[in-house]
Amino acid sequence: MLKLVLALLLALAAVPAAAQQNVRVPVTDGGRTVQLAAQLFRPANAAGAVPAVAIFHGCGGPGQNTARMAGLLASWGYAALVVDSFSARGLKDVCGRNWPTQADAEARAHDIDATLAWLARQGYVDPKRLAYMGYSYGGGVAMLRALSTRPDAAPSPARAVILVYPDCALADPLGPRLAVRQPTLFAMAALDDWTPVSQCKAVMERVAHGREQIETRIYEGAHHSFDALGLPVRYLAGAGNRSKPGGCCGAHYGANETAWKAFVGDVRTFLAKVFAR
Repeated sequence: MLKLVLALLLALAAVPAAAQQNVRVPVTDGGRTVQLAAQLFRPANAAGAVPAVAIFHGCGGPGQNTARMAGLLASWGYAALVVDSFSARGLKDVCGRNWPTQADAEARAHDIDATLAWLARQGYVDPKRLAYMGYSYGGGVAMLRALSTRPDAAPSPARAVILVYPDCALADPLGPRLAVRQPTLFAMAALDDWTPVSQCKAVMERVAHGREQIETRIYEGAHHSFDALGLPVRYLAGAGNRSKPGGCCGAHYGANETAWKAFVGDVRTFLAKVFAR
């Protein structure tokens, strides 16, 4: 673990502090404009407009895992924007019994639209090479935008989507036939009892159009939040859990170094392949 952490610190050190910037992303929310806090990571010494990846956090808000991924993306030559969907709305942590509802998730999906539009307006971003990532609850929200109920739906402004241990139960109301509009990577943990692999497989089986655009990675021996480096696997008894009857309660979460290393490699390969097209 020590060698991994040292390697990560060296990678993040390659992104100078001046390349990180606090910004605001405006989004219309209930008839008013909310200014979402966000942290922008830009690659050093980039020549011309670069591809960009928006990152959406889970039920606990932005954390070290999302900042770590943004730093890695910047070191690979991408602009990365970690969006805080909570603080401007007076939220901090919604992982407990007051688990976000379906309506909450559908409303939060507008954050993705607003963020992609904001990125496309930045002169240092190539608007034709946008992607977004969502983690856990944020992954379920991202999935709502990645999927469509109509095969003839308008193309997404994003070239790629990465769903990291996503809350796939959020797709239940979408109906029996779904369409995928862009390459989409599902990155899941085999032992996840919070957002189980079985729920995501059930969603994929409902994809009738564009199924060939889906890629899946299942990391053996890993639990939810396998990228929370330094956090031993533990049981969170009070966690809201859509995979349990009544949506409550309890789930395991914690780091798995092997899974995280594989995940980082898979994300890098997936994005490079998609943006090279």
